[in-house]
Amino acid sequence: MGSIAIVTGASSGIGREIVKRIDRDYPAIEEVWVVARREDRLVELAKEVFIKLKILPLDVARPESIETLKTELEITKSNVKLLVNAAGYGKFGKIGSLPLDEEVGMVRLNVEAMTAVTSTVLPYILSGGKIIQIASSAAFAPQPNFGIYAATKAFVLSYSRALNEELREKNITVTAVCPGPVKTEFFDVAETSNQISFMDVLPKTNPKDEARHALKDSQKGKAISTYGSVAKGFRIASKLLPVGVILLATRYYMKD
Repeated sequence: MGSIAIVTGASSGIGREIVKRIDRDYPAIEEVWVVARREDRLVELAKEVFIKLKILPLDVARPESIETLKTELEITKSNVKLLVNAAGYGKFGKIGSLPLDEEVGMVRLNVEAMTAVTSTVLPYILSGGKIIQIASSAAFAPQPNFGIYAATKAFVLSYSRALNEELREKNITVTAVCPGPVKTEFFDVAETSNQISFMDVLPKTNPKDEARHALKDSQKGKAISTYGSVAKGFRIASKLLPVGVILLATRYYMKD
């Protein structure tokens, strides 16, 4: 089989937009394996692109889904030119105040599933291959009231930078994409009440621009990709200011 891309979280948001750009930015890729729980969304996506899609309605947080992906790769022995881990979710709320399955669920999907997918696909990525891990600007510093999500994305960022170094000799690059607030379904899921959160007042980028920028930075071999004023500003602030100062500013900002 020829070259393929694998995109998790392909049913919505940045993952979906990356799929729609692959045939434009990666003409050598012949097929995209789109992975998400919502099969109907993937079927709709197939109607919007010219490139061939292989629909895999899997929940990557479940071990049996990882086994299915592994089996498909073993059968086809595909050359994976691009892997995009875009599956993930977050929930606003103080640690311990959210349902336990949601708190643990963020870790399972954002951390464990991302790690499992990457390790499963890695043997099929040859020299010149690219990996994109969707992290978040929340990875740059602790986020009170968004603590578990931010911690999972800090893992993604650290993991991606280490993996990028490990794969240097194989000419495979790993890019951690760290967006700020994006106009997607993410906030519909993240909000736990009808109250306005501090995120609501921040300027948001759109998933099309985020996808374009992520692919561009990946092709340049950048280890970290940020787009938009919020993401870039927070990245700079996290480098210049001690964590304690950022936490103090967060505490003051969130009083209201």
